[in-house]
Amino acid sequence: MLYALICTDKHGALQTRLDNRAAHLEFLKGLGDSLKAAGPFMDDDGNMTGSLVVIEAANRDEILAISQEDPYAAAGLFESVEIRPWNWAIKNPETK
Repeated sequence: MLYALICTDKHGALQTRLDNRAAHLEFLKGLGDSLKAAGPFMDDDGNMTGSLVVIEAANRDEILAISQEDPYAAAGLFESVEIRPWNWAIKNPETK
């Protein structure tokens, strides 16, 4: 099943994000084919304010464990992380 991680950064935490970005990107690359999409949310000034990450996992426990291993989570970047099952219905490259 696909899960969307909807992560909102703590207010004023841009430097924490920047300081941990390289480790976060390496972590995501290490997820291999289970990572389906990822990218930051932006404010109107172009600053990163959160993350959307879509990952395939067997169940909620697995996705929760993955989310907690993210270097951003370990650094305390997120104000909140919402985990939602997601159905990629349109333009899914795996269901042509």
